[in-house]
Amino acid sequence: MFAVTACWVTGCTARDSGDLAIGTLPLRQSTDVPLPGRSSRFDYESYDPQRHLLFIAHLGDSEVVVFDTQASRVIARITGVSAVHGVLAVPALSRVYASATGTNEIVAIDEATLKIAARMPGGDYPDGMAWAPDAHKLYVSDETGETKTVIDTSTNRRVATIPLGGEVGNTQYDAVSRHIFVNVQSRRELVEIDPATDTVVSRIGLPGACGNHGLLIVPALRLASIACEDSDRLLVLDMRTMTVIAGFDVGGEPDVLAYDPGPRTVYVAGEAGVVSMFRVEASRVQKAGEGRVGTNAHVVGVDPDTHQSWFPLKDVDGHPVLRIMAPR
Repeated sequence: MFAVTACWVTGCTARDSGDLAIGTLPLRQSTDVPLPGRSSRFDYESYDPQRHLLFIAHLGDSEVVVFDTQASRVIARITGVSAVHGVLAVPALSRVYASATGTNEIVAIDEATLKIAARMPGGDYPDGMAWAPDAHKLYVSDETGETKTVIDTSTNRRVATIPLGGEVGNTQYDAVSRHIFVNVQSRRELVEIDPATDTVVSRIGLPGACGNHGLLIVPALRLASIACEDSDRLLVLDMRTMTVIAGFDVGGEPDVLAYDPGPRTVYVAGEAGVVSMFRVEASRVQKAGEGRVGTNAHVVGVDPDTHQSWFPLKDVDGHPVLRIMAPR
């Protein structure tokens, strides 16, 4: 069991521009890199550390932006991904999957050519995705369809639809159990799926959850972090006992989570632009800081080698930028 300590943060003043209000975040601004397209909404991003490529879903422009983290520049814009929400790089397949919510499709992108390689049915309002490597399957959250779409990544074909009985949030693969986990936010549950049979094997109740949408699993620590967008809370679940062991206040409407394994740091990014950071040690989870990174800074990714973090912002002085932060 983890002992929990909390460092509650006050005095983080919100601003109406893309400017920072660092607060107690252990971060500094490294740079802002201009992004192409309109000042419109971004959604998920996914990083391939082998190619040093960051794939960013530019939802408002229906395209995936490809950013070279070593050269610090955009190298491609993959268009024709309607209202793209989720994006997931799968380096083992040299492929990226994107959920085109506007057409209810999953789009497969070839990492070598950065071209669309396949399209397949994605259910009703496809969003977050997770890949089960042993089963060679992609699991897609169909948010309003209340199901999980299963795609065979060997053939890029839909092979199953799993009913979940409620509004579906984000999903993650757990390398220890080799199972898929997914938030069912309208039922305040975390659902466990066995990829071998594509069946629900357990439903874990989440006391205190309200709109449990964001999900991050750290298999080595046997912990799951669950962001509750309707209550501005982060819940910590012990995956050995499947019980909630901690809860923390975070910034408004928390959405995307990321993990930096070196310092064992969890990032929680929210729609209000506030980012909260937590450190996980051998016997405790502790809030490390909180501050404002920028308007609608609800998406975060982290480089485990450089420890830089990336926040796509739709409007800084009238233009979209990728705000890059570094430890301080």
